[in-house]
Amino acid sequence: MIRIAIANQKGGVGKTTTAINVATALAATGWRTLLIDIDPQGNASTGIGVSASARNASSYDVLVDGVPVSQCVMPTKIPGLDLLAATVDLSGAEVELVNGEDRAHRLQRALRAPDLPYDVCLIDCPPSLGLLTLNALTAADTLLVPLQCEFFALEGLSQLLTTVERVQQRFNPDLGIIGIALTMFDRRNRLTEQVSEDVRSCLGQLIFETTIPRNVRLSEAPSHGVPALIYDHACAGSRAYMALARELITRLPEKRKAA
Repeated sequence: MIRIAIANQKGGVGKTTTAINVATALAATGWRTLLIDIDPQGNASTGIGVSASARNASSYDVLVDGVPVSQCVMPTKIPGLDLLAATVDLSGAEVELVNGEDRAHRLQRALRAPDLPYDVCLIDCPPSLGLLTLNALTAADTLLVPLQCEFFALEGLSQLLTTVERVQQRFNPDLGIIGIALTMFDRRNRLTEQVSEDVRSCLGQLIFETTIPRNVRLSEAPSHGVPALIYDHACAGSRAYMALARELITRLPEKRKAA
């Protein structure tokens, strides 16, 4: 199982929207997909159609109580896509984990279980660089970074890259960055174009060719409890996420792509 963390410590960059739509696109192409929500806000769980009352088990149970992932996942309305949901209990998880010797490795250990029948796992992280995100980065093979095309997002990116280096040094030497996805792209805005040009000149091929546009349908979809790819598969945002998923697949290990 390929484990991909989706993280950016800055909020409002399209992180959760990216997680649920890329997960949906991967499932639609035949990948057995698991979406893990470790954000206490639980937006990925809500956005994929799982209400708070339906979350009988969650990522909190896995991280804090050591319950096996296989006992906590639930199916979604999307064929091939399962969810490990988040609940408000996660708000206190960092305090409960802080004194544990293995506090940074809880999720990593849980995802090593041999009974997980998935090809790929996407982990939607909270908009911070706390212990929950650290668990995701320690458990992940690679990191996908959504980056809003604005100046302050660039400042946050440098902090995230520094964190990745520290995680590589102390917890997960194999952690890589599979790519940075430019989100909320508005061609009418000169600043958007300038940020895109600056990022691409600095980070080159690390930036995905696909950009995710500002799109009303992407914003509307969560209120209906479905990913944009289902809410309106023909809108510009859905087409962009399908293209991003195809590009992501080309960067994943050859062995899995050939399977």
